[in-house]
Amino acid sequence: MTNFCIFDCAYCINRVSSNVERARFSVEEVVSLTLEFYRRNYIEGLFLSSGIIRSPDQTMADMVRIAQTLRRDHGFRGYIHLKTIPDASPDLIRQAGLYADRLSINVELPQDASLRKLAPEKRPETIRATMAQVRLEGEAAKDVSHTGKKPPRFAPAGQSTQMIIGADGTDDVTILTSATRLYSGYKLRRVYYSAFSPIPDASVLLPLIQPPLVREHRLYQADWLLRFYGFSADEIATGATAGHLDLELDPKLAWALQHRGQFPLDVNTAPKEMLLRVPGFGTKTVDRIIAARRNRALRYEDLVRIGALMKKAKAFVSLPGWTPGAMIDGPDLRARFAPPPAQLRLL
Repeated sequence: MTNFCIFDCAYCINRVSSNVERARFSVEEVVSLTLEFYRRNYIEGLFLSSGIIRSPDQTMADMVRIAQTLRRDHGFRGYIHLKTIPDASPDLIRQAGLYADRLSINVELPQDASLRKLAPEKRPETIRATMAQVRLEGEAAKDVSHTGKKPPRFAPAGQSTQMIIGADGTDDVTILTSATRLYSGYKLRRVYYSAFSPIPDASVLLPLIQPPLVREHRLYQADWLLRFYGFSADEIATGATAGHLDLELDPKLAWALQHRGQFPLDVNTAPKEMLLRVPGFGTKTVDRIIAARRNRALRYEDLVRIGALMKKAKAFVSLPGWTPGAMIDGPDLRARFAPPPAQLRLL
């Protein structure tokens, strides 16, 4: 809605002390733009966020009015993801959930101490209280009264949050541990990781500004392991170095290299939880393997046909006609997967 903000969060380009050009849309302009883009099939929905204008309540009220106008006055059926303002009143948060499909309440940083230092106007306690309200409101909306009447829907796609990565010294394992607590405590659908990368001087080498984005990518991969592959943050940590994920290898592959004693895995007899830990096996691949092996013993070519990435998986599995032999214990196994050295490029 606007990149103007009265807050002075040190990691935000739109902080009040930042010398950036400001712009602002009115409520009516956001509604009009959304409807026009939606009718032309340019978009499928609206992601609505804003800097803080005058006060949290006034800004939140405008955002609620946008969602309400789209739904009530124009019958908008597209997706609405509304990024709420934790300092706004609980009633405004409640109204937002009646019109948005998903609400976001950003924890901003992985640790409370960092938030208090870098964003002095924001309070971790307020953020968590708002997240708890959204969880409770969502659960209440699923209840049915004794008369069979359903309450109004409330953010049916749940809630998510965002962490700024790299603005403080928090390591990756601590970030993932914090994410695990958020998932379990507030029933989040997603944690979004946003790399903090200060704008570099034009004389620096290009690769020097790439690692923050690589780190962000590795965190998303690790987060996927937490949510869909049965990994814990402590297990992922065994593939990390000094608390940080390997930037050269994806987290599952890094874990597998640290646990070679559990491989090679017999694909025709291994339980699902172990198949999910094989590099190159996704969740759909594992489901297909389990379904197919009920009828016959699978061979190497069957896994290729199923969709397994055998370039990664072949060192960690055994099947009729295939065994990795000494490959799993070879000193060069990591080198098989690590990317080749890259020549530095100037801007």
